[in-house]
Amino acid sequence: MVPIYDSLAARSPYSIRNQSSAELALERHGEAISSISFPQQPQFYNLTTTDGIPYWKIALLHSRDVLATTVLQTCIRYGDTTTSCQFCAIGQSLEFGRTIARKTPAQLSEVAEAAVRLDGVKHLVMTSGTPNTSDRGAAYLVECATAIKARVSLPIQAQCEPPDDFVWFDRMKTAGVDSLGMHLEAADPQVRAKIMPGKATVPVEDYFEAFAAAVKVFDWRQVSTYLLAGLGDSLDTLLEVSDRLIQIGVYPFVVPFVPITGTLLANHPAPESEWMFTLYKHIGAQLKQARMSSADVKAGCAKCGACSAISNFES
Repeated sequence: MVPIYDSLAARSPYSIRNQSSAELALERHGEAISSISFPQQPQFYNLTTTDGIPYWKIALLHSRDVLATTVLQTCIRYGDTTTSCQFCAIGQSLEFGRTIARKTPAQLSEVAEAAVRLDGVKHLVMTSGTPNTSDRGAAYLVECATAIKARVSLPIQAQCEPPDDFVWFDRMKTAGVDSLGMHLEAADPQVRAKIMPGKATVPVEDYFEAFAAAVKVFDWRQVSTYLLAGLGDSLDTLLEVSDRLIQIGVYPFVVPFVPITGTLLANHPAPESEWMFTLYKHIGAQLKQARMSSADVKAGCAKCGACSAISNFES
């Protein structure tokens, strides 16, 4: 994931130049560093669903071989600054007409089948805004996973907030969900209260209770959580929470914060590379000691790795 259309990119010393019609060069301050290439636009983007929706409004290609979708493009927390996550842009793509609010199980299964058949997609990430229900979106993820697995054999990661009743973990597993993501984003309670006041009403300890229950269902390494480095957590806090996660079998997917234009944190600085390197180095050592690798994750963000360099520090 390389930021392009934001203030961070505007200040970046890096640029990309066409050397020829088929070759691109990555440059720093105008000097070539390496040749690079981009994935081609997938073939399934050219299709529309049986009910007339372009496939790319249902799901997108992430990295080279990952299909990603937000099954519910709305969230109970998003429209109110007293509850919204300040880094979140879930409503922007909906506002600009780049997606639809609710992807049906039939639409998702249709697009997933085509993405596998035409573009060799290897796994699927299904995330969701948080609805006003106690299952936190797990019930709809069950419906979607059931429909997809009935049509195509594709490893699936589902992502949601911890449901009130952990029986939903069993139901998601039975529906065909292979891996689960429940995202802390930040670990320090004060940072959480400032940056994500709505989600902060669910204490970190509640997340760890949910993590432990989910690992019993999905197994070691098949539960993960996003940690957005640079939101305010100290290095020690991130190392401590990552070690605690690893000890119970949860993969800490550590990602440098990237500000998104139009959000409340659009001008929030990204973490320094040297700080991220130190963080990755220490967490990589923790992962290595626990013999935990992103390669063993069946599906999802940790397996994809396009938003983080953590996998490069596992060995």
